[in-house]
Amino acid sequence: MRRKGRFADLFVTGSLKFQLLSRTLLVLSVLLLLIGVFQYVVMQRFMYQNKAETIRNQLAALPPNMWRLGMVAGDPQSPVFPKPDANRDNRSGFGNAQERIFVSELSIAFIDERGNYKLISSPFEQPTPQLTQEEYMSLMQKKTKLDHRIIKDESGNAQLVVFHQIGGEPERSRGGPGGPGGQGIQGLIQASISVAPIRDVLVQQLLTFIFLSLLAMVFGLLGFLPVLRRTLVPLSNMVETVKQIDAGNLNERFPANQGQVEMDRLAASFNGMLERLEVSFEAEKEAKELMRRFAADASHELRTPLTSIHGFLEVLLRGAYQQPEQLLKALKSMHGESVRINKLVEDLLLLARLDRSPTFQKTEGVLDETLHEMEPQLRLLAGDRTVTFRLAPQTRCLYDPDKIKQVVLNLFHNAVQHTSPSTGQVGLTLTQTPSFVEIAVHDNGEGISPEHLPHLFDRFYRIDTSRARRSGGAGLGLSITHSIVQLHGGSIEVRSVVGEGTTFKVLLPATK
Repeated sequence: MRRKGRFADLFVTGSLKFQLLSRTLLVLSVLLLLIGVFQYVVMQRFMYQNKAETIRNQLAALPPNMWRLGMVAGDPQSPVFPKPDANRDNRSGFGNAQERIFVSELSIAFIDERGNYKLISSPFEQPTPQLTQEEYMSLMQKKTKLDHRIIKDESGNAQLVVFHQIGGEPERSRGGPGGPGGQGIQGLIQASISVAPIRDVLVQQLLTFIFLSLLAMVFGLLGFLPVLRRTLVPLSNMVETVKQIDAGNLNERFPANQGQVEMDRLAASFNGMLERLEVSFEAEKEAKELMRRFAADASHELRTPLTSIHGFLEVLLRGAYQQPEQLLKALKSMHGESVRINKLVEDLLLLARLDRSPTFQKTEGVLDETLHEMEPQLRLLAGDRTVTFRLAPQTRCLYDPDKIKQVVLNLFHNAVQHTSPSTGQVGLTLTQTPSFVEIAVHDNGEGISPEHLPHLFDRFYRIDTSRARRSGGAGLGLSITHSIVQLHGGSIEVRSVVGEGTTFKVLLPATK
């Protein structure tokens, strides 16, 4: 069935096979036509030239006096020679000349030095072409070899006409031809023959060429069909492969080496496209999964404080509002939960703005001065913990002061949360290299297990859920920090040893 379908494609005008086959046959037909026309023209010229040379050579082999003697002897007005006897074998003159010419059906005429035309012989009394006296005189005056001509006679039949000069070279002295200046042209022989036999041979050769050309095209077609089908096998394989590809099956690939450069390039392009589509679909699936998880985590984070507020409201509605101590406790708890909700909403809005319009104004400034401005706030946040600052002076780079302050505050707050209030140590360092500026926040807390390190910057990811909830965190601080650092063209990395502490390093491009 597949072979039948592929063979049927040859008769579909829009198919590639039909177009290749038809255009190939068209080019071949045009080439054969040009070859046939060229062959016909060349062969016609050759045969005319060959026939004319044969007649000219036979005319040149006869003595010139034979023509003149025969002309005078056959002239009825000549008083010198008697008329030739028709019953007598005349070996001098035209009779002898005609016997020595072996071209059949040849008409011969004699033109004297004055341009007078005299028909000598004409087989079957066929009409012969005749030029004007001026044209004959012009031919006798030519010093070059006379060429043949194709002239139509009175009946409209084309004849091959050959001219032959009798006598010496044309005399240019004052005596003129035949005059006292010397012996010039004594006359002109015109020999003519019908070109119909030659054209019959040419037509026969042309028909033979047409027949052989058609035969060659038929055999070429029969031989080209399997070659064409075999040549287009890689394309058919690609079509079958494409039919098997859909959104759920993008792991199909085209053969890379099929023996055809164009098909290999097309297959490589399709494979690259499929790889990009597969990556795009995977990214889309991952984005959908992240969005689903994000929505679930956000709903969970919002549901917890809302549930708490709802519970306190129910307690108040049951009469607790009449008791000042319970009322104050409930109001404080609801206020804390509302602050938590407000902080969560602000973080979500900030992440949305960073994802939607990831650009902000960066200016060149002294980064160590900005961090020194934060020292009172950071020491207050650390409480009784030991805080150290090691900031390289005059550290310059392109940054947004407010956003970098938020990055440092988030990392410092994270370090404070995971260190002991009494024995905790938190340090902030700033160093500069020729290629980047490094901000490091390190602590001596309990550290982070290796399995948690790859997920620290994921949204809503928390190592200790209960502790994070008590401290008000929702797992968005490190995500916001990571987004801000990336928008600065930098990177962030974390190193941690369980039981020893954690270090977060922010690398920003240095100014050149």
